[in-house]
Parts: sequence; C-alpha cells; structure tokens
Amino acid sequence: MAQIETGTTELLCEITRRVAIVTLNKPEKKNALGDILTPALRALLPQLENRSDVGCVMITGAGNAFCSGGDVSEMGARDRTDEPAPSLEERISDLTEKQRILTGRLYEFAKPTIAALPGAAAGAGLSIALACDLRVAADDAFMITAFRNVGLSGDYGATWFLPRLVGLARAKSLFYFSPRLTAGEALEIGLLDRVFPASTFRSDALQYAFEIANGPTLTLGRLKQNLQLGLTQSLNESLALEARHMIESTHGDEAREAIAAFKQKRKPVFHPENAAVGVPVRRDPGGAGAAPDNPGRR
Repeated sequence: MAQIETGTTELLCEITRRVAIVTLNKPEKKNALGDILTPALRALLPQLENRSDVGCVMITGAGNAFCSGGDVSEMGARDRTDEPAPSLEERISDLTEKQRILTGRLYEFAKPTIAALPGAAAGAGLSIALACDLRVAADDAFMITAFRNVGLSGDYGATWFLPRLVGLARAKSLFYFSPRLTAGEALEIGLLDRVFPASTFRSDALQYAFEIANGPTLTLGRLKQNLQLGLTQSLNESLALEARHMIESTHGDEAREAIAAFKQKRKPVFHPENAAVGVPVRRDPGGAGAAPDNPGRR
C-alpha cells in the first residue's frame, strides 16, 4: 500500500493492489467541494494517470456521503475581500478551465474510473460521479441533481453527462424536478452499475475495483476511447479507431498473456506483481474466469 501526498487532509489517496482510492475527506460537511479540496483533486488526477502501479481510480467519500456539491459557506468569499471583482468574461473563462481540468480530465482519464457512493451525491458532487466510467453505491445512498433547489443551472458537466446516461427526456425531468433518487431507482435507470449492502459497502466496492484494476489496463484504456469517441464520430471513423487499437492490442503483452492462459486453461495474470499478494476474485458457479456474481443488480 502506498500513501500519496495530496497537500491537504481534505483529500486522501492510497494505492492498494493497483487501485488508487481517492477519498474526499470533509465528512463534517458531507465532503463538499471547496477552495482546498477541489484544487487538490485537480492536481492529483494527472499524477495518478501517469503511475504504472495504478490500474484504475476509485473516488469515494468519507463518512456517510459521497459529495454534497459546492461548499455554500465558501461561496461569495471574494465579495468580502478588497480584491477587484473579475469581469463576467473572466469568471466564465475561469470556471470553464476549472471544469475542464476536473470532470473533463476525469472523463478522458486514460484508465477506468469508478465513483463509489457511500451516501449522497448532489450537485457538482453528482457531476463528479457522472464523469466516472462506472458508479456503485451503498443501498442507502441517493443521488440528486439539486441545482434548481439553489437557483443554479448546473456545472462540471452535469447537463452533458446525464442525457448520455439516461436519455434527454429523463435527464430534463431529473433537472427540472430534482427528485431524490434512491440507489435502487438509480440502478433501474442505469446511473449505477452495482448496489451493495451499506454494512459491507467499502469492502465490496474495493473488490469491484480490484477486478478492473488487475485486468488488461492498456486494453481497457483502448476500449474506453473506442466507446467514448464513438458517441460523437462517424461509423467509418470508429471503424478506423477500432482497427488501430485492435492491431496495437494484438501485438501487445496483454493479448499474449490472455491467449497463453486460454491455451493453458487458467486465468490470465496481467500484473504478476499482484499475484503474489493474492488479489481476491469473486467467482460464480460458471467456473474460473466467469463473470462475478452481482447480487446488487435488479
């Protein structure tokens, strides 16, 4: 296990068996984003992307929340100083850049990303969860857009991510009415991939992340690019990208290991350094290499 220095106790990070566990750590404020936590998260993401010992990133929250959105107590702090107020265009440019290097960077992250929700994800906190590839939650967690409730129109990509996950009409309803979605309801509409019991949530979420982090990292990164770029590019462009990635994969170590394991009737080991510590893999009655059981899916 490696502890990663973030420069603040409001953001914690450790790497265990190729999973970078990033913890938003302001439980007294439901892990609200603010002037210390948010810049630290922006700075951390490029570090984790470039580390060879990281196979996936799992973002979670301390205590009983994921993230409640922006810290309202810090809003308007500049208005109470003698600093000259920025112009409207300066404020727009500043927020655009801050969004780009947080949820924009998270969405384009070269490795799989997971949001693990022990509790509420609201406002910009929900945006961070939506920017991740996959989301899992405790069975007593909930998700809420929340922006309309404070007279705001949404930021950090919420209005871009949500329609792509649940469709435009449903996304409009979620923004216009801001219902509080239970974990079960979020699972039903595809916002969550798994729901785990609250009593075992953290260990279950980590197990979920282990299985991704110890898979074929380069292959998963190529798959992520194929899927995401396929949303906006033409079929011919997608076929060309698939061809490039397929040929690159064919000549890589991950494919060689997977083919050798298939011939030898064993599970492939993509990261031998972790085999010695026994990364746990859940199996179902389908046998070795079968998909893990999913009691949370409904």
